[in-house]
Amino acid sequence: MPPSPIDPARLAALPADLRALFRAQEAMIEAERRRADDECSARLHVESELAASKESVERLELLVKEYERARFGKRSEKFNPDQMQLVLEDIEIAIAEVQERQDDRARRAGTAPSSRRTRRAARAFPAHLPRIEQVIEPENLECPCGCGRMVQIGEDRSRRLDVMAAQYRVIETVRPRYACAKGCTGVAQAPAPAHLVEGGIPTEALLAQVAVAKFSEHMPLYRQSQVLARHGIFIDRAVLADWMGTVAFHLAPLVERMSVVMKQSGRLFIDETRAPVLDPGRGRTKTGYLWAVLRDDRGHGGADPPIVVRAGPGCLDSAPLDLSGFLPGYAERGALRFCRCVGRA
Repeated sequence: MPPSPIDPARLAALPADLRALFRAQEAMIEAERRRADDECSARLHVESELAASKESVERLELLVKEYERARFGKRSEKFNPDQMQLVLEDIEIAIAEVQERQDDRARRAGTAPSSRRTRRAARAFPAHLPRIEQVIEPENLECPCGCGRMVQIGEDRSRRLDVMAAQYRVIETVRPRYACAKGCTGVAQAPAPAHLVEGGIPTEALLAQVAVAKFSEHMPLYRQSQVLARHGIFIDRAVLADWMGTVAFHLAPLVERMSVVMKQSGRLFIDETRAPVLDPGRGRTKTGYLWAVLRDDRGHGGADPPIVVRAGPGCLDSAPLDLSGFLPGYAERGALRFCRCVGRA
């Protein structure tokens, strides 16, 4: 327990030399207490650093084992290229975390960071990105020699990539009603605009964002529902799925048109991919087929290659492709035959 404070009245009654001795001892005790607190804080910091370093080492060792298994293990144990990229990303993140911890320790000690971190040079930023210029002026521009205000002789510029977080907003559409002031005629009002989801809350921009996030960025709808909930917007996954069904229906004519335009190309590439498909009632999955129909005319002055993906129940039941009428010169030669993959023949 800390010592009880001395009564100021009793302290004032002591001789001056005793009061000075008491003040000196009190200051020495306070300095010793501060030193003990600093040592305790430093010890706790070191223990925390050691625990974090031990955890990082164990994590790196585990990642190295995973990498070795993926690189040198049996074929059944090896990762596919996408899994390999995930392992490499985890290793790079762990290494960067250790290096940042070392740099932070050096900054606390007042020394230069010892770790030589490789900062990959970024490419030039696209010209269409908006530029926001922030000018940081010195606090005092008066010349120390007393001649007046300093003049600018140059500047240093640095560029960093910034992002504005997605901001949800509510668009409130107002349609005023007008009527004759004398009550002679009816009411005039602008018609309600058409929406993709009639009577629903999403704008077309929100529908496009949800669709791109799901089908291009591979973010499931339940995760998007969680993202919305963090903004205080509670929309169930089933509602998002209903929206995507509406979007798919309205995009079908565009997909059909893309398919027609592609089939008119002189060069057409088709790739087949197998995928498990749910088979309700059987308690298991069945094999489905995805057909990627691609046109690539960039080497012949054409536009960017569009691609349409179709689904079919089987490799021979490829009705979604329906190449009839788009292969001139082959109609008189009979039906097309399935010849497997030419690249693996």
